[in-house]
Amino acid sequence: MSTWINVARYHLVNRVNFLALPWMYLAFAFAVDLVIFALIPVGHHSVLTPHGVVQVRETSGRDAGGLGAIVAIFFALGVTSVARSLPFALALGMSRRSYYTGTALLAVALAAAYGLAITVLQAIEQATGGWGLATHIFRVPYILDGPWYLTWLTSFVALALLFTYGMWFGIVYRRWNLPGMLAFIAAQVTVLLAAALLITWSHAWPGTGHFFTTLSAAGLTGLLAILAVALLAGGYATIRHVTV
Repeated sequence: MSTWINVARYHLVNRVNFLALPWMYLAFAFAVDLVIFALIPVGHHSVLTPHGVVQVRETSGRDAGGLGAIVAIFFALGVTSVARSLPFALALGMSRRSYYTGTALLAVALAAAYGLAITVLQAIEQATGGWGLATHIFRVPYILDGPWYLTWLTSFVALALLFTYGMWFGIVYRRWNLPGMLAFIAAQVTVLLAAALLITWSHAWPGTGHFFTTLSAAGLTGLLAILAVALLAGGYATIRHVTV
């Protein structure tokens, strides 16, 4: 355990990337969203009351994509945590297994902390009526749209998954360089295309859509957790034979 903690501390030598950069990008995206929605009038919609009277009400909320900034940064941090830092770590005498486990431990800790921060910001957003502009930046429909504890859990799992996914990309790059990276991407695209063709040929698109639209937020979090574990296993299997 002490070795894993030392690996995490090794990464945090560059605190700006892990502790400041995600918030800088998120703050910028947040400011851009607020400026845009401040310039766009709140929409209205007609409602027919039980007494047959048509009322015009303001739209209850407008969704923004500013939260995607921190999502992209977490994936990039996962890539750079291996692609840039692994050679020097091995030169210091760290084993591949310890390095991978310590980096994954850092990913879990960061995801838990950032997920909690997103939950707090979502609560502030709800209390202020969407920052006074009827906009939703930290409430994502269907994904982050439940009670606070489920918002935290889903955020935590999703961010950990993205960091882990980025780690696997970094490991592939370290092992096979750019050709391997391109082949890795092509393999994933091929799998997705094969799945889409299989669903099309079996006329299963309605059933597939029904599955995902009826899946609860807790169920979605469970699927993301399973995928995160699978990515961890894949990255671990790949890093065991990395040479730098």
